[in-house]
Formats: sequence, C-alpha cells, structure tokens
Amino acid sequence: MNDVGAGWLMTSLAPSPVMVSLVQAATTLPIFLFALPAGALADIIDRRRILLVIAAAMMMTAASMGLVVLSGAMTPLLLLLFTFALGAGAAFIAPVWQAVVPKLVPSDELQPAVALNSVGINISRAIGPALGGVIIVTLGVAWPFLLNALSFAAVIIALLWWRPSPSTLSHLPAERFWSAIRMGLRYARASRPFKATLARAVAFFSFASAYWALLPLIVRQEFGGGPELYGFLLGSVGAGAVGGAFLLPALKTRLGTDTVVTLGAFGMAAVLVVFALVREPIAAAMASGLAGASWIAVLSNLNVSAQMALPEWVRARGLSIFITVFFGAMTFGSVIWGQVAALFGIPTALFAAAAGIVLGVIVSRPFKLQHNAALDLSPSMHWPEPVLTRSVEPDRGPVMITVDYCVDPENVQAFLAMLALLADARRRDGAYAWGVFEDVTEPGRYLEYFLEDSWLEHLRHHERVTESDRVLQERVHAFHGGDMPPRVAHFLAPAREGEVVASVPLEEGFLK
Repeated sequence: MNDVGAGWLMTSLAPSPVMVSLVQAATTLPIFLFALPAGALADIIDRRRILLVIAAAMMMTAASMGLVVLSGAMTPLLLLLFTFALGAGAAFIAPVWQAVVPKLVPSDELQPAVALNSVGINISRAIGPALGGVIIVTLGVAWPFLLNALSFAAVIIALLWWRPSPSTLSHLPAERFWSAIRMGLRYARASRPFKATLARAVAFFSFASAYWALLPLIVRQEFGGGPELYGFLLGSVGAGAVGGAFLLPALKTRLGTDTVVTLGAFGMAAVLVVFALVREPIAAAMASGLAGASWIAVLSNLNVSAQMALPEWVRARGLSIFITVFFGAMTFGSVIWGQVAALFGIPTALFAAAAGIVLGVIVSRPFKLQHNAALDLSPSMHWPEPVLTRSVEPDRGPVMITVDYCVDPENVQAFLAMLALLADARRRDGAYAWGVFEDVTEPGRYLEYFLEDSWLEHLRHHERVTESDRVLQERVHAFHGGDMPPRVAHFLAPAREGEVVASVPLEEGFLK
C-alpha cells in the first residue's frame, strides 16, 4: 500500500516520467548505499536487536509521512526524502531478514523456506496494492502511509516473541566494522558460485526494472486509468507471483534452476512487449500476472543460489552484497528507463528494455547458479591450532603461511589446477594474497603461500575452513609424495622500530 501511495501521489504532484521513476529510485538507492554496512553489522552484533530498532524507526517515518500528506504539506522533494528514509530503513533491515531464514529451518529445507518467504511477500503484493487503490479512493492518499506505520507494530511484536537459537560461539573477539566489510567483499570476489549469481542478477534486473519504474505512468498516460487500475495491476503481479511460487518446485525438478531462470527472463521480456503494444486493461492484467510469475521464478532462484554459496560467518554480508547489486541494478535501470521514456516515449523504452533482457540471458548463460548442497559450507575445524613458543599479539601482522609440497613431475599440471581451486578457498576465508613457487634446485618441490592481515585474522581462518575446503585440501594433498604430510610454516612480519609487540619465533606445524 505504501508503494502504491507513493507512486500515485507523485503522478499528482509532478506527473513527468523522470519524477515518477525517481520514486522507484529513491526506494532502491539507499539499499544500494547502505546494505553492505548493514550486513557487516548483522554479522557482528545481535540480529534481532537490529530488526527491532530499525522497525521502530521505520514506523515513526511512515507515520510522519502520512501526517504530512494529511496536512496537505507534501511536495515532490519531500516525498522523495520520505521515500529515501524508508528505503534506508529497508537497507538496514533487508540483509538481516534474509540472514535469519537459515536459522528458522533445517539446512535441507532452505530452498523451500526461501520460496515460502517469497510467497509471503507476494501475497502481500497481491493484497496490498488492491487495498491501496481502494483506500486512496475512499479515505485519501495519506492513509496507505498511516496504515503502513501501524503494520510495523505487528512486526515489532513478532520480533519480541521470537527467541532465536544461539549461534555457535567463537572464543575470538568480534570483527571490527571496516574489517568485516573488507572480509565480506573479499569473500564475494573469491567465490565463483556467488559471483555467478551476481552476474545473472545484473543481467536481468537492470532491464526488468523498466516495468516497475514506468508502471504508474503507463496506467495514467497510456491507459488513462486511475489508482484502482494501478492497484489492480499490482495485485495481478502479486497473484501471478504466488501462483508461480507454487509451480516452481515442479519446474525446477523437471527443467533445472538455470532453465527456470531463463524462462522467467523471457517471460518478463514478453510482458514489456505486451505493455508497449496493448491498451486493454484485461490484457494488461494478464501480462502483469505473467510478470509476477516470471519475477518470482528469477528472484527466488537467485536468492537461493546466493544463500547456498554463503557460510554462516559471512551470510549477512554476502546477502547484503546480493541485495546491493539487486537494488543497484534496479536504481540504475529506473533512472535510465525514465530518461529513455521522456526522450523517446514509453513504448520505445519498453521495447528497448525487453531487448536488453534477451541480450542479458545470452551473455550471462555461462554463469551457472548454485542450486544444491554440493557445497558443504559448515565449519570443518580440521586445522590444528598452531603450536607457539611464546604469545603473539592478536593485531600483529601481516602473517604469511607456507605449505611445502613434493609432487611427481608427471602430475604437476593436475596438481596446479587443483591448487588453483584451493586458492579460491584461501581467499574466501581470509587471505588477501596467494601464490605458488617452484624450487629450481629440486624438481617437483612447490611452495604455496598466502598472506593474512593479522594473527587474529589467521585464527579466524581456522574457524572458517569448511567441509568443502577440507575435501579440496585432501585432493591437493593426494598429489604430495613425501613421507610426511605437506609441511606448514607460519611467519610474522618483523616488528617495526618503536612497536611494543611480542617478537616470537613460531614452530612449524602440520596440516592433518
């Protein structure tokens, strides 16, 4: 209802394509700006507390917005500022909501849980816009905002009632804020499944955003309709999304995740073409139903792919990156398609966006989505604690870890290929640099090294190594031909003059 009210109110205050599309941009831009810091906070401090504080702030913002509209003092700029403020709240709350889903269900039920979460959102999308259109006509445009404020009370009550299960406790101190952001970005850069998900998201949402950005203007200018028709079309979107969610499990089983996402993208392109050509409300409602089904097919599968590519320690940060890319593409697309519509007309903008979706499918097809439990990202805890002769200051660093291998020359290429996969795991879990060297005096001897910021970060690396990393490490070690396991050594950078730190020699250890 809030979205209907904001979009429709702008068509009354400033009915230009650019201003109407800026409402969508004001909703999504703060998520693009703030989601990553929010994800870092959610991985450091209590997630339930964050949800409670932000929900209360959003309740007060929505109430203030409704009261300003009720008083007749709302302006286009003020509407954008209120919309931006609510978007900022959504930016801080969205990655936390996403991150708590795996806490609510067993791991083998994560995929249907994500789909069920999407069903809940889209049931509200089906009911809310229709009610919003009726409320605007009967009570006035201020009431969707006031009712939105009231709805946050139910959210706060639910959060006060919920008692999450305790997380696995670490004996290490919590990460620092900026370090947490850096580690989240490092993980995303080194995770191939996660990067594939982001690539598919950019290829779709940059162009599909044209539907959401231009729909209020399409209803008013192309169809000559009012808020009832706008709410009816959004309700059709929600109904289509709910129906699509119930069909998703069977489609995924029969066709596979990547094919379902491709079909969803083609469906969204078809919707844009229909809206560019047709001026019948019934046809538009049917197309909106297809838009909802297509949207849920793409968004739900991308969300599952992102969830399954992330371990618990970096889940909120990873999901915040996914949300940032999602809403960044939506924001960028909303502004671009608003400008294209202003310059060349709404039908031209819709045709161009449809062509872009098809092109995005072709370009992003090589990026496969993570859709099963092939990656076991539970902590393996198989690295032994380094044996030290003296204590080491936690902030001392950087730290270099070396692993010494003896490999049969006939197996070198296979060994290096497998070691390159292990390098991604090192970087995901904390290393900022990695490399391998060959000993020119001893054929078959290779030295792997990786660098980490501090001794504390290296200890965190011990806790982050996953079962999938352990299996990959065993495959690498299978190439080692020595009598003993590969030899592991730890090195600290010498203390600079004037530093008060413990300069300690570290004993060599062995990875079991």
